[in-house]
Amino acid sequence: MESTISSSSSRSISPSSSSSPNSPPPPASVTPVVVVSPCAACKILRRRCAEKCVLAPYFPPSDPIKFTTAHRVFGASNIIKFLQELPESQRADAVSSMVYEANARLRDPVYGCAGSICQLQKQVSDLQAQLAKAQAEVVNLQCQQANLMALICMEMNQSPQASPPQQSLDNFINTPFHQHFPMSFLDDNNNFGSVLETLWT
Repeated sequence: MESTISSSSSRSISPSSSSSPNSPPPPASVTPVVVVSPCAACKILRRRCAEKCVLAPYFPPSDPIKFTTAHRVFGASNIIKFLQELPESQRADAVSSMVYEANARLRDPVYGCAGSICQLQKQVSDLQAQLAKAQAEVVNLQCQQANLMALICMEMNQSPQASPPQQSLDNFINTPFHQHFPMSFLDDNNNFGSVLETLWT
């Protein structure tokens, strides 16, 4: 009987002896809470943002002005309808176009983005006209240079002195301009044009 009591007492004491009184309890498992912020469209419309909200990818909560601008011009129902009719690959470009047109419409309620397009087209036309004018001036300067070289060569060939070409060129350069070409000759555009026609023919 005594042996049975001693064995039972040893069994009852053994679990308490194995565990330390200062050991902390095991930590409880904490599940992280994920807070999903609604998109800017659903927040402005004050509705629940669904998991597959068609507006969420294009109107993030960090940019509410983007949806506010488009909503003022097109309306939320029309924006949703436009996006649902388009494939997903084209929706981002469609949203950018709607936001751009809405901003233009708010700046210019009469013409909207058409006014901006007309203004840009006018700028392009003005720049093209300036480019054409500059190209014409370049061609004119090239023609003047070619005519001057032709007159120099003609003066060198008609020189009575049989001097070397370099000496004739130096004499032509050092001689005053009015001695080669009188002012009356240069003022007469018809005579000058006839000389140029003779040179080119």
